Order: sequence, then C-alpha cells, then structure tokens
Amino acid sequence: MFRVPSALAAVALATLASLPAPARAAESAQFDLAGPRLHAEVTRGARTLPITQVPSLQAGDRIMLRADLPADQSAHYLLVVAFLRGPTNPPPSDWFFRCDTWTAPCNRRGLSLVVPTEAQQLLVFFAPQTGGDFKTLTSAIQGRPGAFVRAAQGLTQAMLDRLRLEQYLAGVQDLSAHDPARLKDVAPVLARSLAIKVEEKCLDRIPALQAPCLMQGQESLILNDGHGTSMVSTLTSGPASDLAIQAGNTPLMSSGAHLPLIGSLLDIARLLDTFHTAQYQYIPALALPRGDHLALMLNTPPSFHDPKSVLVAAIAAIEAPQPPALHAAEPDRVYCSRRNPLELATQGPPAVFATGFAHDLVLSLTDRHGAAVELPAHPDARHGGFSVDAAGLAGRELDATVTARLHGAWGFDRLEGPAFALAGPAQAALAIAPGEAPDLVIGGTRTVHLAGASLACIDEVRLRDAGGHETPLAWEAGKDRQLAVRVALESAVPGPLTLLVRQHGLEAPQEIALRAYVEPARIEALVLHAGDTGATLRGLHLEQVERVTLDGTPLVLGALATSDGKDELELGSDDAAPLRTLAAGAALHGVALLRDGRELPFRATVAVARPAATLLSQSLERTAGGTVEISLGERGEWPVDARVTFSIRTRWPGRNFRDAAIEIAATDDSFAATLSARDGSVTFQNAGVAIASFVPASAFGSSAFGPLKFRVTLDGTASDWQPLATVVRLPALRGLECPESGAGACQLSGSGLYLLEAISAGPRFTTAVRVPEGYTGSTISVPRPSGGKLYFRLRDDPRAISSASLLLPAAAAAHPAPTPGDADARSVPER
Repeated sequence: MFRVPSALAAVALATLASLPAPARAAESAQFDLAGPRLHAEVTRGARTLPITQVPSLQAGDRIMLRADLPADQSAHYLLVVAFLRGPTNPPPSDWFFRCDTWTAPCNRRGLSLVVPTEAQQLLVFFAPQTGGDFKTLTSAIQGRPGAFVRAAQGLTQAMLDRLRLEQYLAGVQDLSAHDPARLKDVAPVLARSLAIKVEEKCLDRIPALQAPCLMQGQESLILNDGHGTSMVSTLTSGPASDLAIQAGNTPLMSSGAHLPLIGSLLDIARLLDTFHTAQYQYIPALALPRGDHLALMLNTPPSFHDPKSVLVAAIAAIEAPQPPALHAAEPDRVYCSRRNPLELATQGPPAVFATGFAHDLVLSLTDRHGAAVELPAHPDARHGGFSVDAAGLAGRELDATVTARLHGAWGFDRLEGPAFALAGPAQAALAIAPGEAPDLVIGGTRTVHLAGASLACIDEVRLRDAGGHETPLAWEAGKDRQLAVRVALESAVPGPLTLLVRQHGLEAPQEIALRAYVEPARIEALVLHAGDTGATLRGLHLEQVERVTLDGTPLVLGALATSDGKDELELGSDDAAPLRTLAAGAALHGVALLRDGRELPFRATVAVARPAATLLSQSLERTAGGTVEISLGERGEWPVDARVTFSIRTRWPGRNFRDAAIEIAATDDSFAATLSARDGSVTFQNAGVAIASFVPASAFGSSAFGPLKFRVTLDGTASDWQPLATVVRLPALRGLECPESGAGACQLSGSGLYLLEAISAGPRFTTAVRVPEGYTGSTISVPRPSGGKLYFRLRDDPRAISSASLLLPAAAAAHPAPTPGDADARSVPER
C-alpha cells in the first residue's frame, strides 16, 4: 500500500473527489485501487515510442490512446481526452475528443490525436455513460480551465513521486529478502539516487530490523527532487491540510488576491463544489507506467450511482524537452574494463532512475585497433548510477587507459552522459610502496601500501599465514596509485605472511611477501649519574632485553618496572669501579641484545652527580587527643595529626641546595608531597643542613598511614629514595574501669579502637586481646593492667609496641593482674 507524497496529490487532488466528506480524502491519499489500463504510443516524425518512455509531448506529436478494459466490463465508460492551454485560456471545442469504449471501433483503434500547437496540458477522463456526458465534461473544463491545469500538474508530479517511492521500497524489500547484510551499505546509495530520506538510526539496527525501519513513514520519505514540488511533510497531515481545504471560504481567498501556491491548492479544492453535480463527481487517478502501458490507480472507490465517478488522469506534460544533466559522481575514478557488470557512479535527477524516460543507453569507446565498441547500459539506483554490460569487451585489446562516454535517448531527444576512464588489470606486479618495509609488528591493525600502475581491477585482497589459512582484508585504492591494505595482526604469530591480490581479468592472484614480528624493544634513554654504581634503561618492551653492554662492559639486569606504558630496567655491574669512575659528560656507547637476536645500539652521556642526603634528627609536637596519651614505641613513628620536624644533611658538589625541594612519599607511592623553602616548609641551618616541618594529615590527608621515604630533587635530578618514618593513626582513649573485686576483665573506653591491633597487660604480649577487624565499639574488655599500664600494637605499625598509663580506682589497684600464663591472644566481642 503506497501513499502519494506530493502536496498537490495528497491535498489538492484529494479535493477532486466529490465524496460526502472531502476532508477524509485529503487526510488519506492512498492510491491502492486498480483502475482501467491505458495503452498509449507517441509518434514524432518517423519514430514511435511507448508513452512510458516519453517524459513530455510537443506540438505535432501524434498520440495513439486505447482503453484496455476487461472483456466482461459491464459499465460503459466514455474515454475523453482534453488538451489545455493554460489557466486563463479555455480550450476550444475541437480540443476535446471522445471514444465510446464499449463500441468495437473504439475498442480496436482507440483515439489518434495530434497535439495542438498551443497546447500545454493533456488530461484523460473515464466517465460512466449518461445523457449529456461529453457536453458536461467539456463545459466543466472550459468553464474553469485553471483548476484542471493545476490538477494536471499535480497528477504528473504525484506520478513521478510515486515511482521514486515504489522503486526505493522494492529495492529495500528485495535486499532484505535476499541479501540483508548489504542493506546498510546499499540503502543510502539507493535513497540518494531517488532523493529519498533515510533515517540513519535504522542502519544501526540488526539486519532483520533495518528494512521495516527504512520503510516506515512513507509519507515523509520523498524529498524535493529539484524539478517539482513535494511538500508532504507540511501539507498531508495536521492543520495544513485542513487549512488548504477550508481557506477558500474566507473573503480574502475567494477574492482571488492570494499567493500563487495557496491559490493553486484552492483552485483545485473548489473543483469539489464546482463540478460536483447531480450526475458526476471527480476522483483523481495516477497513470503509472507498467511495461508498455499505463495502469490507473485510484484513491477512492468509484461510484456508478448518481453522482457517478469520473476518473481524471494526466499521462504526460506538454513542454519543451529538458534532458537531465548527468555528472560522474567520482570524476577522477578509473573503472575496471574487465568487471562485469560495470557500475558507473553517476549523479542525476531521480526521474532518471525511477522512470523509463532514459532508454537505449550505451557506453561508447574505441579499442586499441580503432574499432568502435558500444556496451548496453541502464540506470541502476542501487549502485548510484548506470550498470553496463561489459561482455562485449571480452577478447578485445584496450589501451592502458581508455575514455568511454555514456549516451542514449531521453524520450525522443538525445541524452549526453559523462565520460569515464577505463583500465585493465595491472600487468606490472604490485610492490610494497617506496619508503615502507614488509616487516609488520604484531598487535593492532597495520596498513600496508602497495604501489602499481593501475589499481582499477583489484577485486579482493587476502592474507595467508604460515599455516595456509586465508583471511579477507579491507582495502582502499588511493588517488596516488597506491593500494592501502589494512592487515589485522591482533592474533598473529611471528613468521612469514603472504598478501594475495586478486584482479578482474587475471586468473592467479599476485603474491606479496610480508613478515610479522613482535613489537621490538625501543630504548629511549640510559640514565647514569657520575659516581653511581648502577644505571637505568628507559624505553618500551624492555622485557625482550636479554643482555646489555656499555662501552664493552657487561651489565647485570635488575628489576623491570612499568609505569604509564613506559618501562624502566635497572642495570648494575659485578665490578662497580668502572661505573663509579665515569666523569660527568662522558659519552658512552651501549648495545642491547634482544631475545630474538636483534641488537639495539644506543648512546648515552654521563649526567652530573646526584645529591646525597642523610637524615639527621626528627621530633614531633603532639596535638591533644583523648584523655589518655599513648606513648609510641618507636622514635620513627609519626602520628598523622602531629607536627613533625626533621633535619637532613646534603652533599651536592657545585649546586646550591637552597633551590632544591624535599619529596616525601609513601613507600608504595600511594600519596606524596613536596616541601621547599618557597612554601615555608623548609628552612636552612647552613648550605648543607635543611630543617623541614609539616603536618602529615595536612599534606597527605587524615587517612594516610604507613612507611614514608624521602629524597632531594633539583631541576629533574634527584637523590636516591631513603626511609624517613612511619605515619600512624592513634585512637582517643578516655579511661579504664576494672571491677573492685579484682576478678574479671577491665573495660577500656575510647574512640577509634579499631586502630589497635592487640592490647596486652605486659610488653611481651604473652596474654593479649586481639581487636577484631572493623571494630566500631567505644569500649573493649582488656586484661587488668599491672601498675596501671597497658601495651598496644597499632594496625598502622604492628612491629612497634606502644603503651599508655591509666589511673585505676584505689580498690581495683589493690588487686594487680595475675601473672600471665597463656601465650595465645584472644579476641573480645564488640560492645
């Protein structure tokens, strides 16, 4: 079921139908009812063509019209043909012709008419036989010719739009049924040729759902083809259609002082009232080409009761010939003369691809011996141009490149098409493009460029691995006579590969040898400072390095670390003397031997000596926490909320330490901070001693914990990392309560008790309470302390033993803890 997507068909022509509810016809312009068939031929000079190949008529053309009605047709139809000469000039009476289709002469011969000199339009009417039928039709047309002129124009455009839509839908349906995988690629080309709107989101769906999506909303698929008006999106639905029908009743519109477009719509709309008589009502019919005849399609069931339905159809415009302009879609493209069929990408109006107006098309060229060759061609919307039967080139010798031109007929007139360049398969072998190597690195997709004299006939490129397995590859021919082949190497293995390039016209493919390698290591730098006994090799894929020599001295491979995609390989030496004695600025030559036997030479320069830093002393200022203060068991433990001060000594020959910074970081690099004189966190006792002060919670965050390291940096040069201290988080203890009887455990209260790992009454932890992980209580049962002192292991530093002195009630203090005898720690439930 199709909808006519033309404004004049969907709105104006719908008003031709004299139905009880005319708005209903305007809302639904479905031309899905089969009407009579009409045979028509046009003769111009000595040549005769079927009407389906004639885009327009001219004065002097002879038209043969004959109705093709069923043999058992019971209703008598009067066939009337009328020529019009514009909206303001009624046609004379001798421009009307009738044929009684129920009579033998009319049934056999039909009508033979000559287009009058001043005729501009032609309309065909099928009217049921009644008294005065011919006179009624003639009078109606002569009385209001402008309305019928608009009807002729609207029906002609509607027919062209319908043919475009039919061909698009038929193409989509055929691809969906036979080759759905190609629908995503072909549908946009088909739509572009026919000026059809395509919803891009439809092409992203799975193949089974693409075709239904592409065919939705047929009313809005037709785009303006540049030669006629198609405004379905604004005039076939909603208020616009109602306005076009109703506006004729307003004083402004009825006065005739209206815009031409609105006036044309209203003129045809008035046909409803003007021609709806007791005898006749008028309904539009589309004359669609079907082979060598026209099939009339109706959007309203005809009536044979009063008022009887008159079918109105336009079969061809009367105007000067306008052969379409055709252009090569890819002017610089060279086509393969051995490909059959030969698809020539061409741009042109959609009527070229939707109708039979372009006919007797050929592609003309000359072979190497001067003989003319003409190859039959026809429009092919699916491929966006013309399809040429190239079988006639079999056995013919052509020049390396030959120019062929498309031409044919547009109705009775000559149609000149564009020129195309044709070439045969490349006789000279393709080769790796200059500047490229056949070596490919495994991983990802690599592009290989092949150079050759002609790439037009490339049909397929495949990759064959060492095991003989072949894989098709994507390729693209560039304008620089290079073939870009994309080779997928994600799962390839090292070894030989072969490209197989197949061309039309050649039986055997050409073989091009390639080789796949694991991506080689790449050395970016060797970092070695004067006085160091080791070096660092930086680069990519350094896991492939098997041995490194530096000025002939073999180095020992150390740890390999990777960060942000970069590798660092530590290097040492069994004899540190050769490295330690190298002076800054010395030029070195090294070689890295890879596991696959390849060697990577590199050069390096000894950098200036790095600074040496030594931790001298440290102190801290505790902030008020809980009621009870915890005494830390190690000097190198820093409460996270304490202010820490430490001093270091540095030795850096030739450099001013006052411009340096101190970097502090967790040993696992989970957090870091930089201290310097610029931010006031570093002061100097003298040129070699610096004093730094900071609060770990402010620098790292209150949740920071664990061992720290430090180093001195200046202008990108840094000393070695050295241990600094351990940041710990402490609970806030409030007090200890023990039973006065001296029996039973005591209760330790406070917040953050989960920061304790174990609690003991003695420093040896022979009897201890282990704090459960995730403990959230504010009190916990602990052993009765001896002398009012408890011992703790912190979760942030369990190797050290901290302690706290707690005051006990006098009665409880009179009962000291028993001598510990159980070496196992015990856990307590949360309270």
